[in-house]
Amino acid sequence: MTGTSLRTPTPKDFELFGALSMTRVVDRHHACAITGRADVSISTSNAWLLKLVAAGLLKRFFIATESGGVKALYSLTQRSAALAGVPFRPVLRKTDSVLISDQFVQHQLAINDLFIQVKYRALPLEDAEAIRWIRFTGPISNRIPLIPDGYFELRVGTDVHSMFCEVDRGTEAQKAWTKKACFYLELALSGEFEHLFRGKRFRVLVVALSERRLAQIRKTVCQETQKLFWFTTLNAINRDGMFAAHWVRPVGDNKLSLL
Repeated sequence: MTGTSLRTPTPKDFELFGALSMTRVVDRHHACAITGRADVSISTSNAWLLKLVAAGLLKRFFIATESGGVKALYSLTQRSAALAGVPFRPVLRKTDSVLISDQFVQHQLAINDLFIQVKYRALPLEDAEAIRWIRFTGPISNRIPLIPDGYFELRVGTDVHSMFCEVDRGTEAQKAWTKKACFYLELALSGEFEHLFRGKRFRVLVVALSERRLAQIRKTVCQETQKLFWFTTLNAINRDGMFAAHWVRPVGDNKLSLL
C-alpha cells in the first residue's frame, strides 16, 4: 500500500462519510457544504476529495452537465463506511466512468440540495432546530405503499414541524401524483402518521424543476385536496433558500415561507 492509501481520516472527513450514508452520492458543492468548506477554493476542495479517492475512502465517477461539461461525484466505499460505522449501500456505478444521463443519480442530487438546506444552512428563526432527516428505503408502512423522497422535523420553540419531501424531475405521469395525493391524505386521516411519527400534522413539500411542471402537479393535487401540500421549484430553493417566501399552496398565488 502507498502512503496515500494509509491516510488517516480527519473529523471533517468523518462528517462527510456520515452524511454520505444518507445522501448516497455528492458533488463537490455538497461535500463542501456538509463539512463547512464553502469558502475554500475549488482547487483546494478538489485536492481534498482526490486524496480521499486515492486513499480508497471515496469512490469517484462523473456525470455530464447541462452546459456540456462533466462534474465529479463521490460515494462511500466499504472502507470509509466501516471506519465511520455507517451502513454501506454501494452506488453501483463503475469507478471513473462518465454517465451521460442517470435518473437515480440526478434525482438523488436534487434531494441532497434539500437535505443540505435543512441540515447545513442557517435556519431563519433563532430558536429553530433541525431534529432529524429520514431517508426511506421502502414503503412508509405496510398499510400505505408510499415512499417519500425524504422527511424532516424542525423544532421551533416547543413546536415540532413535520415535513415530507417529494422532488419531481418530470418523469412521472400525473396519475402517479393523483396516487401520491391520495396516499398522503390517507396517511393524515387514518391516524397512521401519528402512529409512525408521534405527530399530529405534517406538510408535503413538492419541488419541481420548472414552473410549468409545478403548475401541472398543483392542478392534479388540487383535484384531491387543498390541504397538506406546498409547492416550489428547485431553482427557487437554491437561489433563495429552503425557507424563503417562494412556496405556494394548491390554490392561490400568495408566496409563503415555511416558517
